[in-house]
Amino acid sequence: MEPFPEIISVDDHTVEPPDVWRDRLPSAYHDTAPRIVRAPLKEMTFVGGKFAPRMGAPGDDGPIADWWVYEDLHRPLTRLDTAVGYSRDEVRLEAITYEQMRPGSHSVPERLADMDVNHVQSALCFPTFPRFCGQTFTEAKDHDLALLCLRAYNDWMVEEWCGPQAHGRLIPLTLIPLWDAELAAAEVRRNAERGVRAVCFSEIPPHLGLPSIHTDAWDPFLRACAETGTVIAMHIGSSSRMPSTSADAPPAVGSTITFANCCFSMVDWLMSGKFDRFPELKIMYAEGQIGWIPYILERADVVWEENRGWGGVADKVLRPPSELFADHVYGCFFDDAHGLRNLDAIGVGNVLYETDYPHSDSTWPKSREVGEAQMAHLPANAVERIVRGNAIELLGLTPEGLWPGRG
Repeated sequence: MEPFPEIISVDDHTVEPPDVWRDRLPSAYHDTAPRIVRAPLKEMTFVGGKFAPRMGAPGDDGPIADWWVYEDLHRPLTRLDTAVGYSRDEVRLEAITYEQMRPGSHSVPERLADMDVNHVQSALCFPTFPRFCGQTFTEAKDHDLALLCLRAYNDWMVEEWCGPQAHGRLIPLTLIPLWDAELAAAEVRRNAERGVRAVCFSEIPPHLGLPSIHTDAWDPFLRACAETGTVIAMHIGSSSRMPSTSADAPPAVGSTITFANCCFSMVDWLMSGKFDRFPELKIMYAEGQIGWIPYILERADVVWEENRGWGGVADKVLRPPSELFADHVYGCFFDDAHGLRNLDAIGVGNVLYETDYPHSDSTWPKSREVGEAQMAHLPANAVERIVRGNAIELLGLTPEGLWPGRG
């Protein structure tokens, strides 16, 4: 058996250090930009896919936590943000402080050490406080300040998180101002000039009160991504609405069907005509797993073949959806034996690997063992492509799997 390749994870996460915005914005904004306040937790629920924490006042009873405070938002750090190092039975819905999390969650040297333990060479990291596509800033009342905050985050991501200390092993993933497609395009181009090749986006923008991709509203942004070779990365939950079935469904229901938003989103894209208009465009679905993809491609092809006349896509979707998928879409997984057994129906060139550090689903520190077990039936060249090769090509990495910009 060939040695298992060093992993390039396309879906890990950073917990932003407390000083991200304080260090990068003028002092006049220190009391209004995102900042950390230590305070008790009064109440926190997560039911029906809705996360609802309440911050207590000084002196109130309740566990002490570190809270991000920004406009009307009070968001605590939680154990679900950073669960590695704890047994699954110890991971509960609780608010925590920075001292109660694994340092690799927010510190570059410790992150690299934890990557070494996990057989991970390089990692692309999604945000925590801004949420998976910057919804926090999109929902802000003051979009002028929000734009400053968003650009400050991107500068921190490129210059510090992925800076010289990371030695090319951390790959930048930036945010856009979702409320303005022209500003979004400008931000894509600004970061592409610094070597960034990945940007966050919402899996289902209308859930955020934004236009769908079936409109022309996003075209400036899509054009910028296509022209700069910037992949659009969509994480489960990036529509601020995790799948659920009812208001009283326990979190286990949503956790089982987390792929559903990716499924809906991919059909949107395949039937949007955007891949025909922007032939260089690439998209990826983080943490969506891959086992559901073969049936959706089969069904989409049937609908396109038999129903496109009345289905509203005959004049804009010019090829079978499965062909569009092969040229434009990447599925990402960390634990999907079923999907790997059906890899021929997905395509080895359309699959990426991830470890989800430091979340509760993470395969850390056994990502190599998990990957070896699930990919044991695959030829070595297929494993190499899934674990490394596809990510190197998609993200513009060096042949050694490192980000060439290095901050």
